[in-house]
Amino acid sequence: MEAIDDGRIRLSDAAWPAGRRLLYHGHCHQKAEVGTAATIALLSRIPGVDVVELDAGCCGMAGSFGFESEHYDVSMTVGDDRLFPAVEAEPADTVIVATGVSCRQQIYHGTWRDAWHPVQLIREALIV
Repeated sequence: MEAIDDGRIRLSDAAWPAGRRLLYHGHCHQKAEVGTAATIALLSRIPGVDVVELDAGCCGMAGSFGFESEHYDVSMTVGDDRLFPAVEAEPADTVIVATGVSCRQQIYHGTWRDAWHPVQLIREALIV
């Protein structure tokens, strides 16, 4: 963020993420350890975006838990409690964002929507 704020890294208002609605789901470990404020602040540096943080609890994947066949149904049920309906309620042009790799995979499994890592969106918005 410092590099963006002091101009060493510049983000384009013509890049495809600019001006979009970003629906952000924080990883449980991140929320428990450090919070999501820094990620929200980073995403907010992309010109014109509307960053909305989900209050959707756990995605249900819980690391490798949801990858284990005996836990798959439970993990999908957890995701279907709040996360999947929130993602599915968004228009197709809303960009889904999640910090956790397991969260991004779970979002895809439960909604067939791709979720971006915040750093991927910053890369997409870079002026190079």
